[in-house]
Amino acid sequence: MRADEPRWPGPEMDAPAPTPVPAPLPVPPRGPEPHAGGGAPQGAKAAKGTKGAAKAAPAAKPAKKGRSKVVLLGGAVIGLVAVAYGAGLLLNHSDVPKGTTVLGVDISGSRDEAVAKLQRAFGNRAAAPLQLDVAGKQVELKPEKAGLTLDAQTTVRNAAGSDYNPVTVIGSLLGNERVADPVMPKDDEKLQVALQELGASVGTATEGTIKFEPNKAVAVPGKAGTTLDVDASADLVYKAFRDMVATGKAPVAELPVTTKEPVIGQEELDRAMKDFATPAMSSNAIVKAGGKSVPFGPKLSLPKILSMTAVDGHLVEKYDLEALKELYGNTFDGVLITRGTGEKTAVTPQDVAGALGKALRGKTVAERTVVIDTNPS
Repeated sequence: MRADEPRWPGPEMDAPAPTPVPAPLPVPPRGPEPHAGGGAPQGAKAAKGTKGAAKAAPAAKPAKKGRSKVVLLGGAVIGLVAVAYGAGLLLNHSDVPKGTTVLGVDISGSRDEAVAKLQRAFGNRAAAPLQLDVAGKQVELKPEKAGLTLDAQTTVRNAAGSDYNPVTVIGSLLGNERVADPVMPKDDEKLQVALQELGASVGTATEGTIKFEPNKAVAVPGKAGTTLDVDASADLVYKAFRDMVATGKAPVAELPVTTKEPVIGQEELDRAMKDFATPAMSSNAIVKAGGKSVPFGPKLSLPKILSMTAVDGHLVEKYDLEALKELYGNTFDGVLITRGTGEKTAVTPQDVAGALGKALRGKTVAERTVVIDTNPS
């Protein structure tokens, strides 16, 4: 076909191009639509028709109501406990809390009241002589001499103070006891000395010593025999004391004995005679203080106040302070000694004994006269 020939529509002719249609935009995924006016979502509405879902909804309401009752009940219990606790603290404001007992005796109240209650209940018991048996011999031992006491002050001090434990505070309202332990200390040194003296009085063993008789000193050798087992007896005596305080009575404590050889032999006796005993009884010893003086003679005075005792295998002099004070009487009344603290106090038997010990070792009249320094530097 020529270019100038007209074109007719027909199968051989090109059809006009179709108008392009834009591709659809992607639609974002949709979540559950909010329901207006309190209506349920469509999914929920669909599920509502099922029998299982219909039963689940009403079942949740009774469970919630039950939990509320438990919570209310628990709150009420806690409230009651808090009120009881507060009341207990309010009523229990004394030094020693209400319901506090010692050996079954109520000591609650102020500290002074508590101490007084302890003294009334246990004072006589703590002072009662202990009944002891040593090798078949019945003897007594005073607790005070043996260093055994009931310390009421410390007992009360330990029991005093508020107890904020809720169980204890509320329990006191219900009459529960708050048990405090009694404090019963022992002086081991005093107990040992007391038992040694007791053993010497009842045992058959004797220790070497020196006796002071008018105008002379006499060496006395010791001998073997039985004596009180001091170490093994200490705990038994302490237990007897605790039983006496706790119950008001205690069985006779049988104390063990042992065989003993004398510690002081002839060599130590000879040394003590030479160094102290013989010079001591040689003549008068004079003690002065504040211009006043007292003579102590070997015929009457010294035998009353002098003795010797074994200490660590050696004999040392011992002074009877009561007898010494009786001998010098009121001679040194008004004489004051300035102590190391600067305080001025009266002359004591210990002061006189210290001076006398120096005088007894002297050989001349001057050496056997000792002046108590009333103003030591």
